[in-house]
Amino acid sequence: MNQERYSRQTLLKEIGEGGQTKISAAKAVIVGCGALGTYTASLLTRAGVGRILIADRDNVELSNLQRQILFSEQDVGEPKASTAERLLKQVNSEIEITSTMTDIGVDNVEDLVDGATVVVDATDNMQTRFVVNDACVKLGIPWVYGGAVGTSGMVFSIVPTGPCLRCVFPTLPPAGQLPTCNTVGIVNSLPSVVASLEVTEALKVMLGEKTTPELMIIDVWHGDLQKIRVKRNPDCESCGKRHYYAYDR
Repeated sequence: MNQERYSRQTLLKEIGEGGQTKISAAKAVIVGCGALGTYTASLLTRAGVGRILIADRDNVELSNLQRQILFSEQDVGEPKASTAERLLKQVNSEIEITSTMTDIGVDNVEDLVDGATVVVDATDNMQTRFVVNDACVKLGIPWVYGGAVGTSGMVFSIVPTGPCLRCVFPTLPPAGQLPTCNTVGIVNSLPSVVASLEVTEALKVMLGEKTTPELMIIDVWHGDLQKIRVKRNPDCESCGKRHYYAYDR
């Protein structure tokens, strides 16, 4: 490990050289490589996370370039995951970066997240998040939920001893009910803020530190940050009853 590369990070009392060693030994799985995914992948790569797996099913589109920070015009039409892998290996050749172009679902999610120190959510739909939530709860893997649309976003750290995503959202919303970037748009400064909070929470997990216990809600347009305490629901289908992958629409 090149000490100079991480010198500004190890100066932090919150990390130090011992913490950097933990980060270098960690594995992060990033689910999605859009706006949140490109930011989180870049930050985790630069932080020196030892192993990073990027999973995404889509190709780069011209409309992505407004906010998906890794990509350029030359990448339009190329797979997001492998393109991100190629570019990030030029940023940090000391770590292991892999990618997979896949549609994440019940059949493959456990294999995807198995062995992860932390899973970082960078997807754009609740169906995939519910699947990731159940896999991580079942396998005891911490994960960080993040969402960004319009001018507001949310971040929530889910650890084995605390409430899970389905304590916050008990049932899967009907298709088309929630706003998306395709329907209401997104200000391009928002993903960087949400992703930065997600990565900070992920680093806490790697370091063995306590994550933020509240659901964080951010509105970058109005400069608002709210924290909402979430209690674990003993009747939660996932972390309470252990009923995995069974969703009501």
